Amino acid sequence: MSRQPRRHFTAEFKEQAVARLSEPGATQTSVARELGVTPSQIKGWRLELAAAGSAEAIRRQQVEAAELAELRRENRRLKEEVEVMRKASAFFAQWAAMNAKLEFIAAHAAGHAVSLMCRVLSVSTSWFYSWRAAAPKRAERRAAREELLPRIRAIFEASHRRYGAPRIHAELRDQGIRIARKTVAKLMKGHDIRPPRRGRRVPRTTDSRHIFGIAPNLLRRNFRASEPDRIWLADISYVPTDEGWLYLAAVKDMATMEIVGWSMSARLKSSLAVDAMRMALQNRRPAPELICHSDRGIQYAAGDYRLLLKAWKAAASMSRKGDCLDNAPMESFFGSLKNELVHRTRFRSRRDAKAALFEYIAIFYNRQRRHSSIGYRTPEQARSDMTAAMAA
Repeated sequence: MSRQPRRHFTAEFKEQAVARLSEPGATQTSVARELGVTPSQIKGWRLELAAAGSAEAIRRQQVEAAELAELRRENRRLKEEVEVMRKASAFFAQWAAMNAKLEFIAAHAAGHAVSLMCRVLSVSTSWFYSWRAAAPKRAERRAAREELLPRIRAIFEASHRRYGAPRIHAELRDQGIRIARKTVAKLMKGHDIRPPRRGRRVPRTTDSRHIFGIAPNLLRRNFRASEPDRIWLADISYVPTDEGWLYLAAVKDMATMEIVGWSMSARLKSSLAVDAMRMALQNRRPAPELICHSDRGIQYAAGDYRLLLKAWKAAASMSRKGDCLDNAPMESFFGSLKNELVHRTRFRSRRDAKAALFEYIAIFYNRQRRHSSIGYRTPEQARSDMTAAMAA
């Protein structure tokens, strides 16, 4: 029977968890539920940080959170005003030419012969009568679809405006609502419910010009893993803030799609990759068969990182030079992160960026976001299902 390893929490994780208590309406219980920990752990971390002199920082975050909440309320009001204007414009331009003809014939059937109007307007008489006979059913279907709009909007907003039609369709299906994915997509398109477009990318985070040894490519783009903690991918990316770049190192489990370790820093240093991998190893405590794949950047080729893998009897694997497809799932994760959070947010400080990244990874990506590659389950659901299957 597979035993769940005891979770290890970094100082950064604890600090970000406690910082979430400053969110409006947040309690120790609600934050613990978000992160999959116990309220007593949240309480202990809060007392620990307070004793270390973090109380003032938390108070500052509470003030900033209140200001942010006010800005969000104002933003929602402005968005609603824009939506009213958009809907009004769409209302007057909604009828296509043929629908307009059919509506005209129906509206004037009492004063003119239907056959005459159909001939003048080049509309088949049988088509008109079929269209009119189906009007009640059309209205019924339209009303049923429109009733789903509040649910679709609620799911979209709950995902922080990140979900497209496939994930919203999966969420509706889990709620017991039977509807075609194409219908969801049509409703979203018709009501302009869509995530923002991707933004641009900038600095280079991989420097393969170094003297350290290169590990063989053990995966060769075969990223499939039937059990958790067999194949991990690692990489580093960046987030722009008004204070400068914030670098993020992350480790992804290829069976569950979970980000099992991460670390953030203002500088692109070798300890960044080490800290992220150490968090993953201490949390998951994998068996010796684990393969840790990365690019051949200096952060992953340097001694401290390789020694850490050796201590845990994990095998290092590296991509071919300059081939990002050899680490494509990590590129996909960072692409989602940029598209769903970074490119739509201006971070005034690195601290703001850290808090947002923590929320995105620890709560949204790992515990709420549905992933198409694992049957539109969340990573947490996938790990739970796989662990239960292994124990059976």
